[in-house]
Amino acid sequence: MNASQVGIHVEEIAVPPWLSQLVEDPVWVMNVMPVEAKVNTLGVIYERGLIGIYHSWCEAMSTYPRTYDFIHADSVFSLYDGRCEMQDILREMDRVLWPDGCVIFVDDVDVLVKVKNNIDGMRWDSRMFDHEKGRLHREKLLVAVKQYWTAPAPAQAS
Repeated sequence: MNASQVGIHVEEIAVPPWLSQLVEDPVWVMNVMPVEAKVNTLGVIYERGLIGIYHSWCEAMSTYPRTYDFIHADSVFSLYDGRCEMQDILREMDRVLWPDGCVIFVDDVDVLVKVKNNIDGMRWDSRMFDHEKGRLHREKLLVAVKQYWTAPAPAQAS
């Protein structure tokens, strides 16, 4: 991924390890701290001169549709399990993401299988990868790209 392809990001973890790589690139990163998170690291984000917000994925994000190009969602569905529906979170991600935007989900493999089934129904392209700790590690990565599509043209009467 290079900076000419990705412009605005939503970051769902405290301090992303790859953030330092974007310092020289013309990108804007919005760090999102889940209200329900057990550890609050938004203060660290502010101390480093970055911007961020508190947000609950059980509610609509206070932003315009198609605002973001990239979302990194680390354990979002495990965090919200039993609090709100997976489909509602995915619909909100779909709303704020540009077509051809990308989401990297990191979560338990069983959770990601359910996520993949849902986003396949939303016509997103997706692929699951093993965690860097190996194929036997339960945490996996699911990389998904929202596709641009329109409804087919109505059939012509002959």
